[in-house]
Amino acid sequence: MSSRGAYCRIGRFAHNPVIHMKALLPFLFASVTCLSASAALPIVDDWKYTLRNPTGNWEKADYDDSDWQTGAGGFGSRSTPGARVGTSWHTKNIWLRKSVTLKTVPAKPALLIHHDEGAEVFINGMRVATFKGFTSKYGVEPIEASKRSAIKAGLNVIAVHCKQTTGGQFIDVHLVDADAVPKLPEPKRGTKPFVSELITRWGEQVTPDNAWTEYPRPQLRRDNWTNLNGQWDYAITPVKQQRPPGKWSGKILVPFSLESRLGGVQRLLDSSEALWYRREFHARRTAGRRVLLNFEAVDYRCEAFVNGTSVGKHQGGNTPFSFDISGALKDGGNELIVRVEDETEAWQLRGKQTLNARGIWYTQVSGIWQTVWMEEVPQVFVEAVKVTTRIGGDVSLRITANGRAVGEAEVVARLDGKEVARVKGGVDDLKLKIANPRLWSPDSPVLYDLEIRMNGDVVHSYAGIREVGKAKDAEGRWRFTLNGEAIFHWGPLDQGWWPDGLLTPPSDEAMLFDIEWLKQAGFNMIRKHIKVEPRRYYYHCDRLGMMVWQDQVSGGRNPKWTRLQAAPEDAVWPAGEHGQFMLELERMIAALESHPSIVVWVPFNEAWGQHQTVEVGKWMVKRDPSRLVNIASGGNFWPVGDVVDEHRYPHPGFPFELGGDGRFDDFIKVVGEFGGHGYPVQGHLWDANRRNWGYGGLPKDAAEYKERYVTSINMLNELRARGIAAGVYTQTTDVEGEINGLMTYDRKVIKIPAGELAKLHRQLFNR
Repeated sequence: MSSRGAYCRIGRFAHNPVIHMKALLPFLFASVTCLSASAALPIVDDWKYTLRNPTGNWEKADYDDSDWQTGAGGFGSRSTPGARVGTSWHTKNIWLRKSVTLKTVPAKPALLIHHDEGAEVFINGMRVATFKGFTSKYGVEPIEASKRSAIKAGLNVIAVHCKQTTGGQFIDVHLVDADAVPKLPEPKRGTKPFVSELITRWGEQVTPDNAWTEYPRPQLRRDNWTNLNGQWDYAITPVKQQRPPGKWSGKILVPFSLESRLGGVQRLLDSSEALWYRREFHARRTAGRRVLLNFEAVDYRCEAFVNGTSVGKHQGGNTPFSFDISGALKDGGNELIVRVEDETEAWQLRGKQTLNARGIWYTQVSGIWQTVWMEEVPQVFVEAVKVTTRIGGDVSLRITANGRAVGEAEVVARLDGKEVARVKGGVDDLKLKIANPRLWSPDSPVLYDLEIRMNGDVVHSYAGIREVGKAKDAEGRWRFTLNGEAIFHWGPLDQGWWPDGLLTPPSDEAMLFDIEWLKQAGFNMIRKHIKVEPRRYYYHCDRLGMMVWQDQVSGGRNPKWTRLQAAPEDAVWPAGEHGQFMLELERMIAALESHPSIVVWVPFNEAWGQHQTVEVGKWMVKRDPSRLVNIASGGNFWPVGDVVDEHRYPHPGFPFELGGDGRFDDFIKVVGEFGGHGYPVQGHLWDANRRNWGYGGLPKDAAEYKERYVTSINMLNELRARGIAAGVYTQTTDVEGEINGLMTYDRKVIKIPAGELAKLHRQLFNR
């Protein structure tokens, strides 16, 4: 070995087209690199790229790539062995260009490359290398002597085409000196989410003046309130910065997230950054009154300041919260600043959000994503109302006033404007007795209006009188009941995602469209999947008669997924993280428990974050005995709660044989997910260039798609006869790369008309 160092490579067979088994790669090749003492060439991770076959001489140095996208290398999926991903890439082809400035041409020029699969590399228009197959780590490939003339001192353009057909994928290329191979830095994460052209018809109509103007809390409504949605200033700073920024970056439309199209920014927030909001508002203080600042949801950790004074902190991205800002207010103009941190992954409950959107995981959402508003209240005010009912006409209310259940209140119940009951007494136990009650059900969603008066505070609420339960049928199989009658639960898996608003529906009207269409299509239930919707969503389900299975938002560490097998496992969570999980679970229940539409709680899904299952299940059964608990939909089954739930794709099924020892005898059997039949509609895809997929592969045409759906429904009906009490079809709409919705992601194309679906679904309700 010379004093300058040397370059060595041992036995590499990645170019052999016969050998493609990644599991054997560690045995097939290894590489040893001996670094030189000479200076390494600069590492450039900034690329221009396109996912569509470019026209013209795209590899030439003078090619105009101004309309290409910008991203940080490398490109691919983070699951690919040895990958350092700066920009996600999930399509079959990618074309890349970057500029590298050299002081001198290296004596031993080489490519430091990791490719999956084949790639061709050009320097200043000359093809200098072609690679077949894939690698599982970076390798150094010397550039042939005959090709080295392409490299020059000064500016050089490297152009790359990579093609991928199966499995994981990744491409990254650097021009190096073989005698001085640099250590690659951590990849720069791109700040731009995938930008789709899709937009809903409601999103097209959104303006700063009409962004979510509806009262956000229908079950506890006051007349005096102020909507703070609209244009806010925003800025992004290092997360260590605790002082508000001196300069603002631009405008963001609240309540749409930083990453969403409707928010107007479309910027990914990193865990090393803090997101700041600012707006001004006018207020006038009233003697003897308080002012509450309400947030319907902020993802994930935030602090609010009014006129420079901190008025409160909150952690948890999915449920509403309030701050009393009375002491910080002044008459006239006021300044409101909100600081947000969002790690997206780690332990926080995030649902389907991810840093690497792909497959069933979607674009991250950061910051304010539901309505911000203020209301004026008395010194002692109604903070919360819990409503429970019995089908005999009993309506019980427990009122919380300023965090305590003390004081007296009067409640009047009305139906169609006519008073039907009145009660006055202690707020901790108010009971209305309604004669000849009209019961709430999907066929007859009757709601009684409630007017609550306490200490000068007047709020309006409502109640649907119904009872949720379970009972055995004539064959001894458990069934769901509503108001004492058996009822088959039939609904879609509903993610609640939107191409323009992401987690935030573009409008109340848009959100309502989904529910109304599902009702017309013959569904009587919705499984709200890994998301808590705005409270108006549940109000619409209440008044339209749509039952809801409500999932808890998932996150954290997962155990091994064993589904319904015996001897399941639980993940081990630290005490603090479990405590936060339980806090957020309690907040969700407290916010939603008075909605008659919610009939089942689902704490866990498919072992995602599943831990202390029996403890969580027993707590939930005690916390809300008025509903049923599906402890783990498709997850690891533990004997707690009321339901045993199988996920089966593409067609429904249930492993009855696993309950031969009686493990399932005390539980309602359901198929909590099935179907997922994909059908792509050109012009309505989130990304036409990526692998758009559905379970079981894609059908050749619309007729085959419908045939698959019909087969699944017929099979579900056969399972119903064997004791299955509910079915959940995946899913309402396409979502990003998933094209298994009953309608497209933008809601502009219905794949099977609602009327046809309703006729097909009738068999599920036959006695």
